[in-house]
Amino acid sequence: MATLVVYHNYTYDKEAKEHRGKILYNKTKTEELFRQERVKFLGDLKSNCTLSIQPVQAQDSGVLGLRITSATNKWMENVFLNISEKAPPPRIQLPPEIRESTEVSVTCSLNFSCPGYEIKLKWSLDGLSQYTSVPSTSLTTEAVSTQSKITFEPLWLHHGKNLTCQLWNDIPGGLLLSQEMVQLDVKHTPKLMIEVHPRETIVTKGESVTMTCQINSSNPEATNISWLKDRTPLREPGMLQRAQKTLTLTLSNVTKEMSGHYYCEAHNHIGSGTSREVALQVHYAPEPSEVQISPSPAQEGGTVKLTCISSANPPPTNYTWFHNRIEMPRKTSMTFQISQVLLKHAGNYSCRAVNSLGRGYVGQETELDIQYPPKEVTIVIQNPTPIREGDNVTLFCHHTASNPSVTRYEWKPQGSWKQLASGVLKIQKVAWNAEPFTCAACNPWCSWASPVDLQVQYAPRGVKVLPVSPRREIHSGHRVLLQCNFSSSYPTDVRFFWKKNGIFLVEGKELNFDSVSPEDAGNYNCLVNNSIGQSTSEVWTLQVLYAPRKLRVSISPKDSVMEGKKAVLTCESDANPPVFQYAWFDWNNHNLQHYHQMLILNSVTVQHSGAYRCEGTNRLGVGQSPPSTLTVYYSPETIGRRVALGVILCLVAVLLAFWGVRLQRSWKRIQSQQELRENSSGQSFFVRNKKVQRVPLTEGSHALGCYNPVIEDTVSYAALRFPVGETDTPRLGDAREQRPSLHRDNTVTYSVVQKPQTGDYENVTPAVPEDEGIHYSELIHLGVGERPLVQDTVEYVTLKH
Repeated sequence: MATLVVYHNYTYDKEAKEHRGKILYNKTKTEELFRQERVKFLGDLKSNCTLSIQPVQAQDSGVLGLRITSATNKWMENVFLNISEKAPPPRIQLPPEIRESTEVSVTCSLNFSCPGYEIKLKWSLDGLSQYTSVPSTSLTTEAVSTQSKITFEPLWLHHGKNLTCQLWNDIPGGLLLSQEMVQLDVKHTPKLMIEVHPRETIVTKGESVTMTCQINSSNPEATNISWLKDRTPLREPGMLQRAQKTLTLTLSNVTKEMSGHYYCEAHNHIGSGTSREVALQVHYAPEPSEVQISPSPAQEGGTVKLTCISSANPPPTNYTWFHNRIEMPRKTSMTFQISQVLLKHAGNYSCRAVNSLGRGYVGQETELDIQYPPKEVTIVIQNPTPIREGDNVTLFCHHTASNPSVTRYEWKPQGSWKQLASGVLKIQKVAWNAEPFTCAACNPWCSWASPVDLQVQYAPRGVKVLPVSPRREIHSGHRVLLQCNFSSSYPTDVRFFWKKNGIFLVEGKELNFDSVSPEDAGNYNCLVNNSIGQSTSEVWTLQVLYAPRKLRVSISPKDSVMEGKKAVLTCESDANPPVFQYAWFDWNNHNLQHYHQMLILNSVTVQHSGAYRCEGTNRLGVGQSPPSTLTVYYSPETIGRRVALGVILCLVAVLLAFWGVRLQRSWKRIQSQQELRENSSGQSFFVRNKKVQRVPLTEGSHALGCYNPVIEDTVSYAALRFPVGETDTPRLGDAREQRPSLHRDNTVTYSVVQKPQTGDYENVTPAVPEDEGIHYSELIHLGVGERPLVQDTVEYVTLKH
């Protein structure tokens, strides 16, 4: 804004085109040109041009013109002032409807404000407390207001009361400037009051009672009014006096049924209102009494309570009890209790009550019914005894007395039994272990009979073999004790028997092996019998563990095998646990490093011939087999070749020997004669001693022994014979009748044998040490002349290596 000029009751001069009037304030953008002392500019010449005129005066009423110019525009704004010497009264704003006990807000407002002056608005309600509040002021370009608001819950008593709002000047002592008063219209239900005659509301049967119900207040008016007793509307018409807004109820010749709680009720469209309750008591003497029994019927042995019920007001103070119309002594209370009911307590009971108004009458008798469960329940067995397993059994359930009657029977144990009739049970094929049976006869209670054991007789049960010792592994040589056990038997007189592999062994409860052997292994059963039958245990297998035994080597296809064929040697053994490792040895006890049960020789040769044995091992030890000889014989082709070679070698050997003998004959004869002359002048005969004497050969005296090294490498034969003359007849083993021919000069017979191994002869050393292959034996005729007769001590000797 460029300038601001405030005029009071200005006019506009159209000719001069300017405003004329009293200037209250004149200000430019840079300076204040004029202002009255009571006028203050509170704005900023931008958007706020607020003025304060204080104090205002009555002559300030009129029009204030605010002339505002800017660089481009100018205008005039009119403000109308209405200033009165007295403060205008406030205005009270009420809600459309006020209901009791419903919160409402009431506003007191002024259409002006007094800046610089503190004012207060005070509220007051007739006969009630006052409320003071600090007003709030609202200043806008549209309106100016000052207001105060109170919130409260009106009561029905506030209906018709005056609510006042007062404007006070806040100066010492205070000054009431103005006020506004309104009357409250509080909507409420009818408010009722009740009066009773007589006041005590206690009357005796036959007297009269009057009760009056009056409406104290109702906004709007009540539409109807009625009486209620114990919250039930009364049908008896009352006397309604609308002028006094009362309703009267008169009860003539009251009875005990008229006792109760009375009140009245009125309605309008707001709701209903009720008066206080009046408790009317009608006194009367006791009426005829009756007896209540709890529980009924009573159970024998239980507790029962008897109560005398007699309507009376005031309540009875004394009672008289009767049992079967006989007065019971010392029973004067309303109730008495029988702690343990017996059958003697059964019967009819009655009573009589007394109060301050008189004595009542004895009413109808009540019966005490004492009930009890069935008595002396027992079970009777129909079957003849004894009962055997599998028999059919019939049981009867009996009792002697019951109140009420027995309605059903129960049996234990439960099972697939068949009830033939009430209280009759048939057990088909009774089990050996039948439990004791019991039955119950039942009315509301059940009485059980003592359990009856059927004592079923049966063959021994649970028969089994029990190894007493040892309890773990059984080794050959252990002591083994088996015991025959059974779980039950009836009758208990039993006998025990043992079977092995189904064959009867012995009688007795225990089976003892002092030193068990593998032959004792097998399947054992024990049998237990009584007079009913016999039971057999399950098979118990006796396993005897032992080291390998009875080992033998079997040769397949047979002991003699042609060379080039296949031979299978099997180590057969008897062992438990089975052999887990085998070892094979040849005739030189050489380990063949073969550890399987079968030794397979593919394409055997003569060198495979010999004795074989095997060893078997399990965790208990080692067993050995005896040697078994495998003979590998030559094939026809080999035999042919070997025979031809042997014949040739024999012929060569004979020729060599023959010529060797002739070359050395002379030398040996001379040497022998010299030795004999030196050593002996008599005749002697020297024979080399053998270790093993052999059977003489039966060949002819001229035959030569030819040793076949293929057939037996370790045996050699040599035969010593005298040459037989042309006329001699040889007799094997008999030299007494033989006579040598004098015409023959051959006194030496040579026999060629293979040199024995060292130690084969006891007293012989080779005659020719340098000859490793030939041994000479000789018989010498000592002296000259005829050959002496054969002595009895000289025999023909066969040397066999």
